[in-house]
Amino acid sequence: MYVERSIKGVFNKIREAYTIIAVVGARQAGKTTFLKEQIKGVKAKYLLFDDPDIRELFESDIKKFEQQYLDHDLAVFDEIQYCRVAGPKLKYLADSMYKMWITSSSEIILGKDILSYLVGRVSILKLYPFSFGEFLTAKGQKAMLKKVEQRLVWEHLTYGGYPKVVLAEDTELKKIILKDLYDTMLLKDVARTFSIEDISSLEKTSRYLSNNVGSVLSYDSAAKALGISFPTLKKYLDAMEKSYLVVLVPPYFKNKNKEISKQPKAYFVDTGMRNAISRTFASDVGGNLFENYVFSELLKAGFSPRYWRTKGGAEVDFVVEIGKKIIPIECKLNADSVERSLMSFISTYNPPYAFIVGYEATGKEKTVKRCKVAICGVGEMIRHLTKF
Repeated sequence: MYVERSIKGVFNKIREAYTIIAVVGARQAGKTTFLKEQIKGVKAKYLLFDDPDIRELFESDIKKFEQQYLDHDLAVFDEIQYCRVAGPKLKYLADSMYKMWITSSSEIILGKDILSYLVGRVSILKLYPFSFGEFLTAKGQKAMLKKVEQRLVWEHLTYGGYPKVVLAEDTELKKIILKDLYDTMLLKDVARTFSIEDISSLEKTSRYLSNNVGSVLSYDSAAKALGISFPTLKKYLDAMEKSYLVVLVPPYFKNKNKEISKQPKAYFVDTGMRNAISRTFASDVGGNLFENYVFSELLKAGFSPRYWRTKGGAEVDFVVEIGKKIIPIECKLNADSVERSLMSFISTYNPPYAFIVGYEATGKEKTVKRCKVAICGVGEMIRHLTKF
């Protein structure tokens, strides 16, 4: 079953304008499936760079590679992050009038060693596991009651949005798929791509992050707890972030004297993966997990959330910027009232809108100092934000 992805509209706009389109994102998020759907009815060559013969010829002699494999003007290069010095070779093929759609499960493809060769030739699209909207499409769900929506949010939050997981009906099978995917991601995308040999310490780091979702990350405390050096911790975090496993969220601040401005928070791109790593698939939704879920939906909708925290103790879970609008977002399991921290942010920045997003939300709207505060569910929040 193919589920149409939200990036399709942007893809259609740029497919004729750019010689190279790079679709990047986590392993098994649907990159290959998406591009194979786009080449249906089109003459194109599909090449998987996990194949050592294809990869070796590409790396050793690009002209022989061209003669051997490129018999159409359009080619799909899948998992090209495994290739060394790909930048000049892609440039040669682009200058030879080939159109290429490439995928990568690592942001290593976005490094200056590659992108510097492709300026003006490449457009980059990020594809994440299914958003809630895509999840509903996969489930064939359209109109629904509030209780049904809440149950579906729980399923999406608990098992995540990886297409293969979503389409599996059996809950134990979902857990097995997630575990296998995590093992593959850790070994191939993180350890192999970033030359990490101590898999045990890497796995301990990922579990540490899964148990501290939404907490301010102290590098010194984390390194000490894990028994690794500060540089090693930074290397692991960088590798996991560039492999689309976690995202380090920086703080939002304007007043450096009043606001804490150094340490990030760590969230997982997919909450199902987080649950698999922490080995917890609880029937009840916890506050930190719900917060991670809201972050994940914001990320998939194209936003870059930050968090706000003052030295006086006031804190807002997320802040997103849309044009000149600064919009605070609080995450609550039972959302009903505007609390002190959000009031403090509203008083400081005078935002036009704010959201209290809840697992059990009332659907109310309040006005606080001319700021419209919507108390709503995750899906409704995303619909509002994408209209601004």
